[in-house]
Amino acid sequence: MTDFGGDAQAMSLVAFCAVATITLLLCVMTGPDRDDLDEFYTGYSSLSPLRNGLAIGGDYISAATVLGTTGVVALCGYDGIVLALSTALSLMLLMFLLAEPLRNAGRFTMGDALARRMPGRAVRIAACTVTLAALLPLMLVQLAGTGQLLAFILGFSSDSMKTGCIIGLGVLMISYAAIGGMKGTALIQILKLVMLLGSGSIVALLILHRFDWDLGALFDAGAAQSGVGDAFLNSGLQFAGSPYPRLDMITTQLAVVLGGGVLPHITMRMYTATGARQVRRSMSWAVSSVALFVLVITVVGFGATALIGREVIAGADPQGNTAFLLGSRAVFGIDVSYAETLLFTTVTTAIFLTVLASVAGMILACANSLAHDVVATRARRLSTRQEMTVARLSALAVGVPAILLATLAQHRSLQPLVTLSFTLGASAIAPALVYSLFWRRYTRTGLLWTLIGGTVVVLLLMPGTNLVSGSPIAAFPEADFNWFPFTTPGLVSIPAGFALGYLGTVLSGRGASDAQRREYEAVEGWILAGAVRRGN
Repeated sequence: MTDFGGDAQAMSLVAFCAVATITLLLCVMTGPDRDDLDEFYTGYSSLSPLRNGLAIGGDYISAATVLGTTGVVALCGYDGIVLALSTALSLMLLMFLLAEPLRNAGRFTMGDALARRMPGRAVRIAACTVTLAALLPLMLVQLAGTGQLLAFILGFSSDSMKTGCIIGLGVLMISYAAIGGMKGTALIQILKLVMLLGSGSIVALLILHRFDWDLGALFDAGAAQSGVGDAFLNSGLQFAGSPYPRLDMITTQLAVVLGGGVLPHITMRMYTATGARQVRRSMSWAVSSVALFVLVITVVGFGATALIGREVIAGADPQGNTAFLLGSRAVFGIDVSYAETLLFTTVTTAIFLTVLASVAGMILACANSLAHDVVATRARRLSTRQEMTVARLSALAVGVPAILLATLAQHRSLQPLVTLSFTLGASAIAPALVYSLFWRRYTRTGLLWTLIGGTVVVLLLMPGTNLVSGSPIAAFPEADFNWFPFTTPGLVSIPAGFALGYLGTVLSGRGASDAQRREYEAVEGWILAGAVRRGN
């Protein structure tokens, strides 16, 4: 029940080609038709709260979430559910704490929000550097996983074919970002989310139907087929090999909760809303869609284990990245009807579109930051047309290295890259945004210490974790330079990020703190209440 027949493979290939063609045409049709920065960076803030909310949810639900989190649910049971809930909680924190101040403080990029009260090129360059450092690993994960995913669905195993898929899809993603801008990529995100939630919900309902709509029976069947018994329904299975499993689990969830919602490709969507009320309504739709998706992957993940067993899932992929597909296929049974084949094709197409849309959004965020925060601030007389050209070239400058690195990383475990991105978000971006938006005495030195120091701590500790070496699931299982006894460096790096911001501010001196307090009070009404939407 895990083999994909010729009909499903042929239909999936046709659907992939059709989706790639249609979405590229949509980007051309909806992309900026003139040299206007507001249109390219924010789409004139013309999206309704519903469409903007779906675009935010689409950006937030990446291929790593669809495949990776479902895999953790299928292989680790309870721990996977906690991870999925942490994902939803992160977006809720963004909604209630940061969304409105971010929209009020920024214009196009995270650098705008940080530079609102601390103008200066150093702040913008630091913001751009952290943006690239946080999003590049996630881009590699999506691209490198694409070749393996298509090989699994379409039934080919050649490394050259996998590499060809990565390059071809990478070119598509660069095109989406460069041609479509914010409005074009938003349309793709909406299409992706509707297809993913629609097809996933149907699969989840079919799985529940197989178990007579009894969620308890589904969980019991999953535990019975897991090979570990009741441990599948209790915490600790995901980090069973860790010397400190409880701390490891807490730290990982903390990195997801604090880091997931503040990644730059998510926060840039705040600037597409026209006002505070629109931000709240948009985030309500986004959180609702992500909450529904958490329910879907919980049912599909447990269903995959209950129907085909944990051993089969781990055999297909040690990280469980094929669990969503295997669960979708297994629920149909041996004799698959044409309608079921069509539904499975919709599922595979939705995942394919998820990869395309996710990386396109990340490339756009990086390109916007490079063009607006680095190049445009240096070249004071850069015209609108020139900045638009730089933004499009920046998409190419970001996308090409990402494609090349993804071809090199495709045969390695990709989990360290996902962990790196979320930990950078939690250790550098989250404290920088919280302090900048709410702490009156926060200084430029404190901000730079937060961004640069938090990033450096993560990059120093990450190579020593057991995700990089010293374990069978590590990126380099044949080596052992594991000296940090945790899966994520967040236990040290997250407190360090907040502490460095505090120390940098305190060591700046009383005069600098008082000056920043006055600077903050001058813009406090804009940031917290949205009294005025400034043009710069």
